[in-house]
Amino acid sequence: MTRLFPSLIRTLMGAAILSLPISAGDPAHAQATTLPDYVTAEYGQPPSVPDGPLPDTLRYAVQVVFEDSLEQSIWGRDQQLALTEIAESGDPRLGWIISDMMRFTWRTSFDDALASAAAQLLQIEYDGPQRWGIITDHLIAWDIPAYPDYLTSKRAIFTNFVPGWERIFVEGDIDWRMVSWGGVLIDDRPYDTTDDVCNCIPAADNPEVSSAEEATWLDDDDIVFGVEVNGAYRAYPRQIMEVREMVNDTLGGRDLGIPYCTLCGAAQAYFTDGLPEGVERPILRTSGLLIRSNKVMYDQVTYSVFDTFLGHAVTGPLAEKGIKLEQATVITTDWGTWKKEHPETTVLLERYALGRDFDFRNGRDANGPIFPVGDVDPRLSVHEDVIGAITASGTPVAFQRSTALAALRDGAEVAVENVRLELDAGGIRAVGVDGSDLGSHQAFWFAWSQFHPDTLLWMP
Repeated sequence: MTRLFPSLIRTLMGAAILSLPISAGDPAHAQATTLPDYVTAEYGQPPSVPDGPLPDTLRYAVQVVFEDSLEQSIWGRDQQLALTEIAESGDPRLGWIISDMMRFTWRTSFDDALASAAAQLLQIEYDGPQRWGIITDHLIAWDIPAYPDYLTSKRAIFTNFVPGWERIFVEGDIDWRMVSWGGVLIDDRPYDTTDDVCNCIPAADNPEVSSAEEATWLDDDDIVFGVEVNGAYRAYPRQIMEVREMVNDTLGGRDLGIPYCTLCGAAQAYFTDGLPEGVERPILRTSGLLIRSNKVMYDQVTYSVFDTFLGHAVTGPLAEKGIKLEQATVITTDWGTWKKEHPETTVLLERYALGRDFDFRNGRDANGPIFPVGDVDPRLSVHEDVIGAITASGTPVAFQRSTALAALRDGAEVAVENVRLELDAGGIRAVGVDGSDLGSHQAFWFAWSQFHPDTLLWMP
């Protein structure tokens, strides 16, 4: 940021903030797709959206504001005039690139100018300091499309501020509109460099473990994520996972990549072996990016990006090979119950917590998602815990954890199609009719429902 903003701010500090009136939009614009009532009730009706590429004059304005200003480290009269032209264009698709730039601004004057432009384009009004989030929520909820070649401008912004993303921002099976910065840098350290210092969220590779009896540092009510593979059990304490967010491990003779998204309340376990011949084991890392408040993970070997929630590669060589990682079940429970039910369990050493003991769920995230998620399926509250699984027919299904837990403890059957829930060490797992593991995990409702928009919701 220091490369761009000193000259930019010197110019803007003496300039008047753009004051842009809200207009009705061009009647020639195409009308947006009909939205659910709960979306329009919260966000209102979307503005009309034009079809086709940007006019040459508008594409040039985008280049001046969002590409040239970064490359040349300038912000002057040309940039201000270009931003005015964008704001007066009546094309809400340009709201996406304004949102992208706003995520990296840190001076009020520049942020004011961008926010005013977005307000005119989206025909919205807002108060308070969370303007970037409000703007982005509207764009997501209304499903405003991106303009052609949007990725070029977005890539210029993101790679200017965070070196290491050059190989991340490429075409693929990924909706780049939804990608935002999570406020941290990419973890691009080589494999098995767990203890190397980085200005990132540092993954743990091949972590050392102890027996349950040796883990005296854990209290019985501490939350752990339990995994079983081929009869071997291991606990990943939440206070470690909230610092590391990613572990590359081996358990029961299988290689695993275990991401934890603090924002989604979701720990998942992916098998990173058994892949097609010639595919090297993916080493999963935190990219520093988010999609609708879900972390974006990538493979440090090939720089292929993965959909963290679904487990399939969406860019790079692994996407070209159609790689989709199989999931193992993750049991979210407390340490006391896990070690009682599985006394043979191993557990990661305390040192991986780096002396920290976070509880994001009951602290930072207590009032709901802190990053934009747009519209959320209203059948449950955003932070309701659900157990998610996929049926044999390919249908995603969510079970409200509290209701399912009460039913199981009462001896009731909890099932949808071939999916059966059962108790495991104070948590819940999903199994098939034959008892086979179905790779279930716990997550917040907003996360499960937005990555599985066609999900069924089990009701007792």
